Parts: sequence; C-alpha cells; structure tokens
Amino acid sequence: MQIMSQNNQEARKVSRIEAVGLVLVIFSMAMLFINANAVGGLFNAMFNSAFKVVVPVYVTGSIGCAIIISVTTGRLLERLGFTDALMRIFVPLMKYIGVNASVAIPVIYNILGDVNAAGRISAPIFKKAGATKDEQMIGIATLMQAPCSFSILIFGIIAMTEVDVRIFLVLVLTYFLPVILVPLLLRLTIWRNCHAVSLTDLPIFTPDTPLLSTIFGAGKEGAELLFTLIIPACAIIYAGIGALDFFGIWPYFEGALASMLAWMNIEPQSGVVSILAGGSLSMAQLKAIAMNYSPQMVVGSFVLASSSPLQVIFGQIPVIWTSATDLTHRECMWAAVVGFVIRLLTAAIFASFLGFLYVK
Repeated sequence: MQIMSQNNQEARKVSRIEAVGLVLVIFSMAMLFINANAVGGLFNAMFNSAFKVVVPVYVTGSIGCAIIISVTTGRLLERLGFTDALMRIFVPLMKYIGVNASVAIPVIYNILGDVNAAGRISAPIFKKAGATKDEQMIGIATLMQAPCSFSILIFGIIAMTEVDVRIFLVLVLTYFLPVILVPLLLRLTIWRNCHAVSLTDLPIFTPDTPLLSTIFGAGKEGAELLFTLIIPACAIIYAGIGALDFFGIWPYFEGALASMLAWMNIEPQSGVVSILAGGSLSMAQLKAIAMNYSPQMVVGSFVLASSSPLQVIFGQIPVIWTSATDLTHRECMWAAVVGFVIRLLTAAIFASFLGFLYVK
C-alpha cells in the first residue's frame, strides 16, 4: 500500500498541451456522436479552400513559373555584381541612419523580382554583412514596403493613369522613401541594437560560380522553393481559413476588414483581396474599375497592394527566412506584421491626407 501511495504521489501532472489534447479528443468524439458528417465537412472546407488557390495559382497557373524565373533573375543579378553595387549606394546612406546597409537589400530584390526571390537571395546576405538580429528584423519589416510581384507595379500604374495622378511622385514617396524612413523609424523605436558598417568591413557578395551553373542552379533552387516551401505554406494558411469559414468565423473577420479599409478611404473590395490573396489580383481588378473611384482611393489601394498578403506574412517569410538567418519563426512573423502595419498606415495616410501632393 505504501508503494502504491508513493506511485500516486509521483504520478505525472497533466501538462498544458496534454489538457489541450484531451479537449480535442472530447470535442472530436462529441462531433462524431452528434454529427459525424461535420468531420468530413470540416476536411472538405479546408481542402477546397487550399485547393482553389494552390493548384490554379501555383501549380497550373503563371505564379509558379514566375517564382522560378524571379529566383533565376535574382541569382543572375547577384552573379553580375548587383548586390555589391547596391551596397556601394546604401552604405553611405545607412551610415547616417546608424543601420547596417544590408537591411535595404531585400526590399530592392522584392521590387525587381518577388518576395520569395528576395528572401532566398537576401537572407544569407545578412549573416555575411554581420547584421544583428534587430537589423535582420528591420530588413524584413522594410521588405514589406514593396510589392511582392512586379506585376503589381505595372497594374497599379495602369490604374493610376485612369484617375490622372502624378505617378512618378507616388512611386518616389511610397516605394523609395520608405527604404530610408522605415529603418530609421524602427531603429529609434522597436529594434535599437543596430550599427552602421563601412564598405571596407563588408565582404564581396558577388559569387564566383560559372554563369551557366548560376542560371541552371537558380532554376533548380526556384523549383525547390516553390514545391517544398511556398506551396505547403500556402496550403496550410488557406486550410486554416477554410476551417474558420466552416465554423462561421471567417465572414465576420472579412466583413470587419472591409469596413476598416473603407474607413481608411481604401477601396474595400481590392483591399481585402490584397490582404488575403495578393496585390497582383487586386490591382488586376482595380485597373478595370479605377474610373469609378477617387484618385485618393485608387492610390491608397495601390499603396496597400504594394506589400505582401497573409500567406506571405505567416507562411512564406517565416519558412524562407528562418533557414538562412538567426531569427525564429515567431520573430520573422513579428517583423513582417510590424512592416505590414506600417504599410497599412502609409496607405491610409496617402488616401486620406496627402492627396494634394499627387492629384493633378
């Protein structure tokens, strides 16, 4: 009896994760008992939500091919000395801000290629340049100030042409100025462990691999990125959205999001698409209906679209950047969220208060 008493006293307590597991077991059994069809319905909702994005967009659509080409283009630019040229431009500028110049590299590759190429190419540069963890997070937040696809820029220019605004001024203020202002803002507020570096302290970033090996190796790298990282991350994000929609939660969130965007003077329909699906689709829709809206609303929608959607923030950025930096998944997501909030506020300010600068 004494041995049994000691065993009972030494019995393992139920941990928090075990309690969560027990709740899920009870909930699953209850669903099977009350409505067994609901289990299948939940799976179908998750599958359909992920399938309608993953297959037509990434597998059989043009985006998958665009990702492979963008990685190849980015690697080719890197091989031709593009990164070292950028360092020569940004090192003097960032010295006045007090930040490692490498924080500006991802956003430039993002503008020229896409967010996946930017992460694949720019993330290793942080370590080579000796960037601190705070500077790496500033780099991700700055990355969010540029479109995740070059098509967003093209469609956005077409839409802004319809409402007669000063396009060059809009691009300077919303694309290039944030490359300087966002690192300065974040260094003074959230992430202060930063230090400027001189050009002599930095290594040469241009690889010495043969040109043909660079091109075909980059194509293989782009395919690996697409099928082993981006598609799984996208499927998980949209499966979660499907589950929330099945339980009736997602429509409330989507409605609240549209109301918030309308209050910020951003066209709600294209704004919701920008946040949930991506700027390419939203700008393709907006350019067809831009004449129906004010120039301020069109510009605000364009500024918001020139960022990254939820699947990038919570899927692609953590997966790609944690493999090549010192950051954890949580730190990557936190930096991306901070960058997105800055971009959202920038869109609201341009749409509501700064129309006098760019409206003809």
